[in-house]
This record gives sequence, C-alpha cells and structure tokens, in this order.
Amino acid sequence: MKKWRCTVCGYVHVGDEPPEKCPVCGADKSKFEEIIEEKPAEEKEKPPAPPEKEAPAQPEQDVPPPVMDTGSTNFLIRQMLKHHAHPISTHVPNGVLPVSFIFILIGTLFGFVSLGTAALWNMGFVVISLPFVLFSGYIEWQKRYQGILSGIFVTKIAAAAVVTVTSLLLVIWWIVDPEILQSASHARKVFIFISFIMLAAAGVAGFIGGKLVFKD
Repeated sequence: MKKWRCTVCGYVHVGDEPPEKCPVCGADKSKFEEIIEEKPAEEKEKPPAPPEKEAPAQPEQDVPPPVMDTGSTNFLIRQMLKHHAHPISTHVPNGVLPVSFIFILIGTLFGFVSLGTAALWNMGFVVISLPFVLFSGYIEWQKRYQGILSGIFVTKIAAAAVVTVTSLLLVIWWIVDPEILQSASHARKVFIFISFIMLAAAGVAGFIGGKLVFKD
C-alpha cells in the first residue's frame, strides 16, 4: 500500500490514493504527496581509483561570506515556531477561563463577592494575554500550515475571535457595573450566558488545536 503525507499538517494516509480531504486539517487532495521509501543500495566492490594528479596551485580569491538573515523579526518568528509559542500561550486562556466561569457561578449562587472579584481579575489577565496568543496563532497558521483556509481553520479563527470579543466585553461590563453578579436583574443572566459562550469557544479552539497537534 502507498503512503501519502499531508504537506500542511503532516498527517499520513495509507491507501492507493490520497483522501479527498485531510481528516485532520481539511486540506485538499492536491496537498498530499506520496512517501517514497528509499531502499538501501547494494554495496558493490569498486576497483581502487587511480591516484589523482595534483592540480596546479590556483591563486587564492576572496570568497564573500554567506549572507545571513539577521532580521530581528524573522529571528523572532523562527524562535516562536521552534519553541511552540502558540500552544504554550494558549494554555493561559484555556486554563484560566474555566476557573473564571466556575467562580462566576459560585459567586452568583452563594453571593460570594470575593469569588466574583477573583473571576474579574482572571478574565482581565486573559484579555492582557490574548494579543500574544492571537499573534502567535497567526504566525503558526501562516508558517506551519501555509495559511490554508479549510473548515477547521475557519472554525478555530472564529472561536478565537469569540473568546476575544466576549472576554473583553465581560471585563468592560464588570468595570462599568461591579455589582452585576449581585443584582437580581435580567442583565445578570445575560452576563452568565456570555461567560458560557466564552468558555465554549475556548474549548472549541483548544479541541481543534489538539487535533492538529496529535493528528487524530
């Protein structure tokens, strides 16, 4: 059986033909390349080569040094890709947001003002971290996944946008109305619902990220 590798995410398919779409990243069939396994060549005895004649000495010439890419931006991008900056930074919102949502629920149900304050600070930290998360994600998408706009990447981008907008909205709302979780108004239910949407979007983005990493 032949083996085919997705040039976008690295998924390997076994079969006579590549799949119509990559099951991991959604890349088109044209993005697959066949894996040709090289067989070790048989070693054959070769007669000893005649001694080489010494070539006449040539005058030394100045050879220019190789051109090195010293751009600080390119260096930063290479380091971000090499050290997996996006998966690392993504753990901040994906780890903190569930705690914030739980604090919001407990603070609302039992009137714990301190938990509501802690949730606010947690979401504020998420908002501060999101610019780097989004930037590193864009670099990862462009450089590692060729900027392909398949369904899975569109969904991941949309989920990241939802997390960004909802978390920023909730922090601003909380600053404007610090007593939102203690009020009995309809607005408190809307606040909690938006928090749930934020958490769900973060979960979707994390799920897709894991799918791309583990190729399943």
